[in-house]
Amino acid sequence: MSDNELGAFLRARREAVTPTEVGLPSGPRRRTPGLRRSEVATLAGISVEYLTRLEQGRDRNPSPSVLGSLADVLRLTVEERLHLRRLDRASSAADDPCCAAAPPPALSVRPTVRALVDRLEPTPAVLLNRLSDVLAYTTGYERIARPLGLLDDDRPNVMRFVFTDVRARTAFTEWDLVADDQIAYLRSESPMIDPHVQEFVDELTVLAGKPFADRVEGVPGVPRRSGVLCLAHPQAGALRLAYESLALPDVDGQRLLVHLPADDATAVALDRLNGRRPGGLRAVGD
Repeated sequence: MSDNELGAFLRARREAVTPTEVGLPSGPRRRTPGLRRSEVATLAGISVEYLTRLEQGRDRNPSPSVLGSLADVLRLTVEERLHLRRLDRASSAADDPCCAAAPPPALSVRPTVRALVDRLEPTPAVLLNRLSDVLAYTTGYERIARPLGLLDDDRPNVMRFVFTDVRARTAFTEWDLVADDQIAYLRSESPMIDPHVQEFVDELTVLAGKPFADRVEGVPGVPRRSGVLCLAHPQAGALRLAYESLALPDVDGQRLLVHLPADDATAVALDRLNGRRPGGLRAVGD
């Protein structure tokens, strides 16, 4: 696992921005993908040497103003800026010997949150913690997930299912995209120096091997908070589920993942799966 995620993220974003995007000429002899360090440093008002130290992990404590300038130059979205800030905090904590150990991932569910999940019936909805343990779900979600095998374990975990259960490759028709998002969520919700995260990563590295390890070692990404999940369901057939991931701000890393039919065919399939007459769930579109 890399101990320089901040530097890796900065370099990846630098290499993804083209000169024309920042108003610079694009010459034919550029050997560096994206922007050169010297170009980013000039635009951000810092020295090339300092940017080099940041990317190489030799300096882990950039000021907020430096991060803001780099975010502007690198054309970061709001989500990417939040991700950059999280990486900066995790990087600073790694250099602080007094940094307190992170608490274990929350496994309990507040009564009001459980009541909220119940009110969402028959919508497929699931409550997850920061390690993607399944904490609560609607029967609508169970009717989708159980035939896939996702709820077979005594302590179901979405990430463990995605990477270690062969049925996941069939169930998720865009498996690579789902796998990338799982890693992005893990890295955005917890510092990678968190001992609970490290233990979980070590477990999956052994169980899942290269497909998991390569993603953990790769450039940190930003998780998608909404989108469309494509499933090949053994009972309902092809499903396209529009989803929203809603963070619970006062609970450690818990998020509510809500699914809705993305097209009419999925709406009909979900109604049948739930034993309802067609029209109970309506498609929301892409």
